[in-house]
Amino acid sequence: MINIQTILAVFLAYLAGSIPTSVWVGRIFYGVDIRRMGSGNAGATNTIRTLGLKAGIPVLIVDVLKGWFAVYLSHFFHQGLVTPEQMAFFRIILASAAVIGHVFPVFAGFKGGKGVATLLGVGIALYPLACLITVGIFALVFIFTGYVSLSSITAAVAFPVAEIVILHHQSSLPLMILAIAVAVFVPVTHHKNIKRLLHGNEPKFRLKKKEQR
Repeated sequence: MINIQTILAVFLAYLAGSIPTSVWVGRIFYGVDIRRMGSGNAGATNTIRTLGLKAGIPVLIVDVLKGWFAVYLSHFFHQGLVTPEQMAFFRIILASAAVIGHVFPVFAGFKGGKGVATLLGVGIALYPLACLITVGIFALVFIFTGYVSLSSITAAVAFPVAEIVILHHQSSLPLMILAIAVAVFVPVTHHKNIKRLLHGNEPKFRLKKKEQR
């Protein structure tokens, strides 16, 4: 399974994930480093909060597309994969490479975001129905609490439940393992947010009223 094409695909997935969308948008269009503003996170939420929707929505879209594109690469580099399990495992590796690239981007000093938007892109590619359910859960928690971090954590923990229990998609062991891994990964990357939530000092989402220029 491991060959030059496989290595190339993983490398491309990592490079795609490493595109530091929020950092580049902040520097090119606003002359700021988003990692020095707001929460310091190089992601769509902090971009929307500090620079506004005009900056944040493109960041969100591109970050989601990075995860989707990484999985889509499997269509071009699948030589030698003869079983559905092998293909699923290969796609998981590509998805993981993209998320690692987003968290540790080579183009931005290995200091990136938390990977939620990129994971959403992976979810759209691999688990469309479960992804739809968890997006709904995210929206409900956000509407009632105003916390993006809590919404992300709740949706991530609910993700394997939606995929395995509610939808009964248990045909692929690798995909089941990935779904469970997501439920672990997101809380781990949000450990600081969890501490602030427990202490009652996690900031609620507030949309920037006037964008900086």
